[in-house]
Amino acid sequence: MAQTSAFSRFFSLFNPVRAIRDFKEVWMQENPYRWRVALVALVATVSIFSIMFQEEHRIEPRAPEITWISTLDETRTDEEIMASNIANQEEQDRLRAEREQLEAEKREIYEAIGRASGIDVEAARAEGEAERAAQAKAEEEARQRALAEIEARQN
Repeated sequence: MAQTSAFSRFFSLFNPVRAIRDFKEVWMQENPYRWRVALVALVATVSIFSIMFQEEHRIEPRAPEITWISTLDETRTDEEIMASNIANQEEQDRLRAEREQLEAEKREIYEAIGRASGIDVEAARAEGEAERAAQAKAEEEARQRALAEIEARQN
């Protein structure tokens, strides 16, 4: 006995081609009420769907959970806060310088590979520098806009 899939069994029981053929056969029979029945079915369908599309169910969003930083001492003075901010900024600057140094070393390696394979390294370098300059300009503009928004909110 050959195994059949559930999909083929479904279509053997409910064949859409057979259903369309049956519908056409019934529709073609003489029936004085067929247009009325079709109109009632259409009106009922349109009514149900129009009611469904007009309904709205909105759920109020949950209030956000606020997590306070509990690792910092609540009795810190402004000087201690500024000192920790300066130390953090120095760490960020150091990490940024390291990242830039690594990127410069990568560029040198890629340039060496490019020269060895016959690629126009100078054009690629100029294109890369232009992209980096455009990105830095966009970041600075975004920073300036953010600062302006902050100042506008404070005033």
